[in-house]
Amino acid sequence: MIKNLILASSSPRRRELLEQIGLQFEIIPSVGEEVISHTDPIAVVKELSLQKAMEIYQSHHFYTSSVILGADTVVACHNHILGKPKDTHDAFQMLQMLQGTIHSVYTGITFINTDTGKIDTQCCQTLVHVYPMSDVEIFEYIKTGEPMDKAGAYGIQGHFAAFIKKIDGDYNNVVGLPVSLVYQYLKNDR
Repeated sequence: MIKNLILASSSPRRRELLEQIGLQFEIIPSVGEEVISHTDPIAVVKELSLQKAMEIYQSHHFYTSSVILGADTVVACHNHILGKPKDTHDAFQMLQMLQGTIHSVYTGITFINTDTGKIDTQCCQTLVHVYPMSDVEIFEYIKTGEPMDKAGAYGIQGHFAAFIKKIDGDYNNVVGLPVSLVYQYLKNDR
């Protein structure tokens, strides 16, 4: 396994997920502007995860064998990407769109080996089934403050868990990082 993992993200959820599986890593968050040239959610997350990892790879000198991990997660409903809500009205509209439906959560992950420059970009998709919600339930959830910093205006690991009917795929992907995929990549020392 590569000894030095660098997470190109300041996301507390990604940090917690990597810690949960016992990985040692360094955080060097990407700070560049995200440039999207696609509308397809899979292409978008792959593109953004690559941009984040490349920013760190190109702007730092690495003296030990390292793997840079860039990641980006989006929620898509009917192929429409839902980012982080701008305000409570935006959060309400997103949650109203998601309630009673099935939507997808996509996470793009890019690995860059600093010794070889090899780049590997992958995507993980999870289907999330949401119970119907009343307007009152949506407003009550928004009052918790949870939706405001999360793609799709919800966090599956918080109060919104009450509205999750089921998921098809990797739960951790919905939280923000498919850590089993990360571990398997690192284990194979690519």
